[in-house]
Amino acid sequence: MDEQNNNTPSPTPHQDRLLRVDSMFENWFLDYASYVILERAVPDINDGFKPVQRRVIHSMRELEDGRYNKVANIVGNTMKYHPHGDASIKDALTQLGQKELLIDMQGNWGNILTGDGAAAGRYIEARLSKFALDTVFNPKITKWQTSYDGRNQEPIFFPMKFPLLLAQGVDGIAVGLSTKILPHNFIELIDSSIAILEERPYELYPDFPQGGVADVSSYEDGKRGGRVRVRAKIRVSDKSTLIIDEIPYSTTSESLKESILKANDKGKIKIKSIDDNTAQKVEIVIHLSQGISPDKTIDALYAFTDCEVSLSPICCVIKDSKPAFLGVSEILEYSTERTKEMLRQELQVKLDELQSQWHITSLEKIFIEQRIYKLFDGLSYEQAIDITAEKLKPFEEKLISPITNDDLEHLMEIKMRRITRHDAEKADRLIADLEEQMAVIKDQLSHMVRTTIEYFQNLKKKYGKGRERKTELRAFDNIEAAKVAIQNTKLFVDKANGFIGYNLKKGEGEYVCDCSDLDDIIVFRKNGSFIVQKITQKSFVGKDIVYAGVWKKKDKRTIYNLIYKDGASGWSFMKRFAVTAVTRDRAYEHGKKGSELLYLTVNPNGEAEKVNVFLRSQAKLRKLKIEIDFATLAVKGQLVKGNLVTKYPVRKVELAEKGVSTLSAREIWLDETIMRLNDEGRGRSLGNFHGDDKIMEITTSGEIRILSYDFERHFEMDSPVIVKWKKNMTVSAVYYDGEKKKYFVKRFSPEKTQRPEMFISQSKGSFMAFVSVDHLPMIHVSYAKEKGVAPREDEDINIAEFITVKGIKAQGNQLSADKIKDIKALASLPYDEPEEEEEEIEEDVDEDFSENEQDEPQTSQEDEDEFSKEPDTQQEESSEEQIEGSVNDDGQVSLF
Repeated sequence: MDEQNNNTPSPTPHQDRLLRVDSMFENWFLDYASYVILERAVPDINDGFKPVQRRVIHSMRELEDGRYNKVANIVGNTMKYHPHGDASIKDALTQLGQKELLIDMQGNWGNILTGDGAAAGRYIEARLSKFALDTVFNPKITKWQTSYDGRNQEPIFFPMKFPLLLAQGVDGIAVGLSTKILPHNFIELIDSSIAILEERPYELYPDFPQGGVADVSSYEDGKRGGRVRVRAKIRVSDKSTLIIDEIPYSTTSESLKESILKANDKGKIKIKSIDDNTAQKVEIVIHLSQGISPDKTIDALYAFTDCEVSLSPICCVIKDSKPAFLGVSEILEYSTERTKEMLRQELQVKLDELQSQWHITSLEKIFIEQRIYKLFDGLSYEQAIDITAEKLKPFEEKLISPITNDDLEHLMEIKMRRITRHDAEKADRLIADLEEQMAVIKDQLSHMVRTTIEYFQNLKKKYGKGRERKTELRAFDNIEAAKVAIQNTKLFVDKANGFIGYNLKKGEGEYVCDCSDLDDIIVFRKNGSFIVQKITQKSFVGKDIVYAGVWKKKDKRTIYNLIYKDGASGWSFMKRFAVTAVTRDRAYEHGKKGSELLYLTVNPNGEAEKVNVFLRSQAKLRKLKIEIDFATLAVKGQLVKGNLVTKYPVRKVELAEKGVSTLSAREIWLDETIMRLNDEGRGRSLGNFHGDDKIMEITTSGEIRILSYDFERHFEMDSPVIVKWKKNMTVSAVYYDGEKKKYFVKRFSPEKTQRPEMFISQSKGSFMAFVSVDHLPMIHVSYAKEKGVAPREDEDINIAEFITVKGIKAQGNQLSADKIKDIKALASLPYDEPEEEEEEIEEDVDEDFSENEQDEPQTSQEDEDEFSKEPDTQQEESSEEQIEGSVNDDGQVSLF
């Protein structure tokens, strides 16, 4: 054996270091992952607490005496239940306190608006709130377990009687999974729980303590894959100042300020300065640079900063000792049923106690009134118990439960003083009171749905004040970053060498326009092709660039007027088209190989000019000039071949007369969900608009504004009037003057150049009671009853007959000297409004993308007579003349 051992090769040092970790990974890692999931990061569905939160609340209940306790003491007491140190305990306690639901705080507990942390535990104090004492605890129905060191008992979970998990919300990161449950409104949770019990439909959406505005259209019941977009509330203080009053959930005023400064440094927005005045309320003041639009800046703040954040909920909870992914409605339904069960158990415990008290009270009454104690003379203790049991046997059937030895021993311990002071009537009243209480509880137990509803209603009445919804729910419009980005760079083009971008070296290219680094660029080349691509520092698009500019997606107003020579036939064609949609970096051709661009203008409002086309001199060609009016061409698709200009070679094209817009008026709509304009048919139609038409807005504060129909404009959510301004339009208004304590009526006609102006009194207590832009508005006036004065009958008033049209600054006429109770709007009287005469302009946008389409030639046979007997003696310049490009005063590019 020794020889065999000696012959065995000894392991190398490298082999000594090899360890098998398969089993360790399978066992230890899974144990660790399970521990983190179940004992650290994920809350339990039964009471909504993570383990550390449950231990903190249990420790505070132990210390509860109605007075505040130092947080340091609470942390120290909790450490006998929680084995992970004081830092995690204090953090959990601080977070629970900042939710302002379970804990009453005293001292500096930090600020969720600014992100400031709480003071040290020795300086701040806490105690359980009355709400926590009412909803969380009941030791008689709580299940307990031994603490980690075996010295104490802690609750497995509390008998929670409220959907705390959804009210507070929670974040947690475990091993292999995470949870993010958004907070919901206290009152709405109670109302939804009642709706569940009554089997009614309900809706449940997040509500954040910071307020803000939320779009919950993709909430998906809080399940994985859902999304909530939250925006800050931003208002325009004046034309150069924006104020943020509420911030999105998960942000602070400091982090929001940093994101705004970062966007400004990157050139996404342009601001002069920013001040953070946040304390108990948010106030971030943004000062804009001169000439910057406040409305466009608001959109840019949403697009490029934390003024808009996207939250992705993941409702993961511990249910039956396992992680479960549920929706918020499932969690609420489970919580509601559990609340009903906890109330049932509490009532049953109380009923058992009352029955026990009734039982022993009845035994005492029988024992004393039947004078059973007088039979004890000369008897031993055991004999006394036996005779008591024998004497009570006839009464046993009237009792709630059988007589036990404990009952008999209790009777033996009654003192003589109590027997001599026994009051039969008082005992009867006590028993009757106990029976009445038991009857009430039995009724509650037999109608648990009703009992639970009453419980929730009581909670709402007792604790719901001041817990109204803070976050406004509203659908958001999608903001395209490229549309709201400021022009933070300049576009340059090297036409000869075919380079374009915003970082061409000095002398390499010529300046085109200001743009943003998110814009798309459209480029036309001399061969008739065009291409759209994202702007870059420098990119090659092909030599002989004719035109370069910013391209906007879905832009139907910018019309390209173009004449080109087809490479295959040599014929010249003309066309008008809009480029509304393209594939980036794809070259779109006009004509076959060898085609040449002869003329191009880019018209931002669909202008159509007149041009002269000069032909090259040829034998037998009599007329060398063709006059073309682009207004006679219909706007068609970008790949349509176009109308024939001539079959003969073209020497040059010259502008003969500048054009005007040929596009018809656009129908503009107001989407009242988001209070933004659009031309896509969403919301209420405001009518057809030409380029210089205006919109009139009247706010609830009594301010009138005449505005352009800018799609980026933000209208106030509660503005009673947003209409198209029309000449001779009359505004009728009734307002209350807070200083004079009277109602006044006024009518005025706003001018198209009207500046924003208040047209009602600005004294304290003033308000607008009625406003209309109808020609014959009607109101119903109700008068108040006054003592000693004959009541005046209510009346309907035609405002147009009550007062004539005056200036906007006029005070108006007093509505009545009597005390007015109420003013209501009535249907306006009919009025035949004269029709507006509008110039009819034909617009034909053809979306046919067939390359084979060819319209009929517009030139006459006379223009192209190839059999002229006498050649033209006045020959034009050589056909070898090079075509060059120039830019006219309107920014139109033409080739000559």
